[in-house]
Formats: sequence, structure tokens, C-alpha cells
Amino acid sequence: MSLYDIDEPLTSTARPLTDSVLTIRIIKSFPYRNVKNHILPHVDLKTTTAKQLFDTIVSTINTTGGLRPYRNVPYDTLKIYTHAHGSKTMNLVINMDHDDDWILDLKNADTPLFQYGIENETEISIFNKEQYEEFKKNPEEKW
Repeated sequence: MSLYDIDEPLTSTARPLTDSVLTIRIIKSFPYRNVKNHILPHVDLKTTTAKQLFDTIVSTINTTGGLRPYRNVPYDTLKIYTHAHGSKTMNLVINMDHDDDWILDLKNADTPLFQYGIENETEISIFNKEQYEEFKKNPEEKW
């Protein structure tokens, strides 16, 4: 008897692209590992663009009481942290690989999220790019 059901769908394909769940990793500080996860249910990956997602996240940060400590960061970048069932990075704050292809283009108002390879259960980081570049030069954690 198997410990799992081979016919079970993967979580990344269990929901349609029009009703996906995304985990947003709100990064306040890279060296101090200040990261707060926020779940966005019911995201339509076929029609939502990166800019629309960014605006939704910033609005959520600015209106959710539990996210008040994260309001003082000038967020300007979205980047895929990991795909569902994909390999995870060893860095607990951000995936420092794939800067060329996993950073979402916030200026392109026409490209829907699924065209970036985003599917159900994808984790996406929001952060300040200048702080990220500084952290990449010396990725030392201070906690």
C-alpha cells in the first residue's frame, strides 16, 4: 500500500488560473530577516498584471493593522521567491538567483501574471530594490 495517492493533483494545478492563491513575502529588512507572509486568495492570474498585484499588495500593507510595521519601506519590486513544488533557496529572506527572469516588470501593463510562470501556490517577494542590491553586496545577517 502506498503512503500517497498518485492520482492526487499537485497543489499548483489543483485550482484554476482564475482562482489562485499567492503567498506574498513582505520584506522590511534583509540583514535582520524581517519578513511577513501574507496570503492573497482568489487571484486571477489570467487577467491580473504585475502592476495590479503590486498595487494590491501596497494597499493591503497600508490598510491592514498587523502590517503597520511594514509601512515605512518604499517598496518598488516584485520577485518570485519560489514556485510550488520547486526547489527552495538556502536564503530565508530572498532568492538571490534568477534576478534576470524572476523580477516582475511593473511597467508592463499588458502581461498577465501567468505569463511570468506564476501559478497557484507561488511565493512572491515585495521589497525595495536598492536595499536588495546593498544586501547582495554583503549578504550578512545581523540577528
